[in-house]
Amino acid sequence: MAELSHTSKDSAVADPAGTGEATARRHPLPIPLLGRLAAAVGRRVLMLVILLALVFTAVELLPGDAATATSERGESAADIAARRHLLGLDRPVWERFWDWMTGLFTGDLGISARGEKVTQMLADPFPNTLLLAALAFVLTAAASLALGCWAAARPGKLTDRVIGHASTSAFAIPEFVVSVGLLMLLSLWTGWLPAVTVAGADGRPATWTMLIMPVLALVIPQTGWNTTIVRGALADQAATPHVEAAHLDGLPVRRVIWRHALPGAVPAIATGLATSTGMLLGGAVVVETLFNYPGIGSVLASAVSTRDTPLIAGVVVCAGAAISLVLLAADLVRTRVLGSHA
Repeated sequence: MAELSHTSKDSAVADPAGTGEATARRHPLPIPLLGRLAAAVGRRVLMLVILLALVFTAVELLPGDAATATSERGESAADIAARRHLLGLDRPVWERFWDWMTGLFTGDLGISARGEKVTQMLADPFPNTLLLAALAFVLTAAASLALGCWAAARPGKLTDRVIGHASTSAFAIPEFVVSVGLLMLLSLWTGWLPAVTVAGADGRPATWTMLIMPVLALVIPQTGWNTTIVRGALADQAATPHVEAAHLDGLPVRRVIWRHALPGAVPAIATGLATSTGMLLGGAVVVETLFNYPGIGSVLASAVSTRDTPLIAGVVVCAGAAISLVLLAADLVRTRVLGSHA
């Protein structure tokens, strides 16, 4: 009994909360992490399926259809009816949606209204859009972290107020307004950069300078949004005991921010950046059109004008998959940092 009591006492000292190594061995971290991962993937997939169903329904409600939108001058009603039958437009929309969804699992995005495979039509433009969005994402993350930490290092001072007002103003400006301003400043007035993007033989922008203005048009509004998030997250962390203790210990402000405040702010920052992914891809459609960038913007605009449901759905599923992956990465970061409280 004495030995048993001694063992229990040692365990209590080693694990005063009662949830130490023994509990960790009984419930290893990968199991709940995998459960959270599976639940997050399931939610993202369900949201994407619902979005695709709404796309099919919305195109169905638009006036006209792909057969009439792609008809040539002088075609008879019989020709249009034959094309409508060939495209399957004489079938119920739910049946067409089911056929398209079953083909999606094999990587088949269907046939466009002009008889081309959607996967081939997106093979070149979608990587171009991903390149544009990825560059904008990296620059947005770097700029917002730098500005947010700079403002947090001088709370309530002029620098903090200027960055706060500039961030709010930048996010309030739509991408097309930023694009027009960049075109006027960097192309028409100074001639520093080309006004439009010219595609090379490989379908990519001919020179890297053609990426500068489209990327900046996406970065400026999203940097404003994420700088506000970074500043707010760091302000919340500044009120925590360990950060206050670091200040009282006389540590330099930069070290307090980078070593003590920023790690706790990572979940909020990651969520904000993940949310920006959708805004970057959505804004890319507008920016690509203005700068004649060879991405999915022009493809989507053409697909909507021709009521090309498979092509619209193909664009949506590619963009939705990219956004879901980034959101999933943000969920993993939150789970890793916050653990069971995420």
